[in-house]
Amino acid sequence: MTALRDHLASGLTTLCHTWAVTRADGTVFGFTDHDLDLSFDGITFRADTGLAARALQQATGLAVDNTEAMGILSDTAITEADIIAGRFDGADVRCWRVNWADPGQRQLQFRGTIGEMRRTGAAFTAELRGLTEALNRPMGRIYQKPCTAVLGDATCRVDLSGPTHSLTAPVLGLTDARILRLATLGPQAPGWFRRGRLVVLDGPARGLASAIKRDNQQGSQREVELWEPLRAPLNPGDRVTLTSGCDKRFATCRDRFANLVNFQGFPDLPGDGWMLRDPATGPLRGGSRR
Repeated sequence: MTALRDHLASGLTTLCHTWAVTRADGTVFGFTDHDLDLSFDGITFRADTGLAARALQQATGLAVDNTEAMGILSDTAITEADIIAGRFDGADVRCWRVNWADPGQRQLQFRGTIGEMRRTGAAFTAELRGLTEALNRPMGRIYQKPCTAVLGDATCRVDLSGPTHSLTAPVLGLTDARILRLATLGPQAPGWFRRGRLVVLDGPARGLASAIKRDNQQGSQREVELWEPLRAPLNPGDRVTLTSGCDKRFATCRDRFANLVNFQGFPDLPGDGWMLRDPATGPLRGGSRR
């Protein structure tokens, strides 16, 4: 920082910006607005991607700092197919101001995530959301009858990695990009994976996931319908993994998962009907408790 400060104070600077984009699958892309490639932190920041960002607006306090980045679609960097598939949704973004003559002199200016991405011809525009964006989500405990945990998370603690709660099988066919026929039925009963998750293991859609709407048996095959179509081609022979779903009910947690000790709902919470009930409609009117 001291060397960069001295460089800025010199009045004759050799500065540029670099961006590192890390997708959820771990793939890292480096970009720079300098005319030559730069490298540091094990990342090569390429100069031939045509990526540029608007001025970063940052302020003190808890206000959300948002900006945009613009670039050209490229077969070796950000492709149209990857944007359509949603592979860059929520990707981590870091931006540095760098002395290109000495990349060791640099300062991290922005860190956040990619929000909405828009395509216009051969170019794209990506919304950059600051770290304070996470403060916009609701916080706190919700008191309700259904469980508030996500199946398999730190509060639920159900292990979904075993054969009881997962099934891996190749795809035999696909209808309307939402209905999949699997080569094996598996040991799980029909409906077991309803409200669960499907993850693609092979092919152009590798790494993509979708929520399961319906899980039925069709002869010796398993038929799975997704809530939303996958945003990349899925071909016969590609393998997918199904993970169990949960309807958040007390009985399901007890009978299917044997996990009542971690149930995060309140099954005995009275409903609105109990609170609005007129005492005169009850069977006992002797002044005792309801």
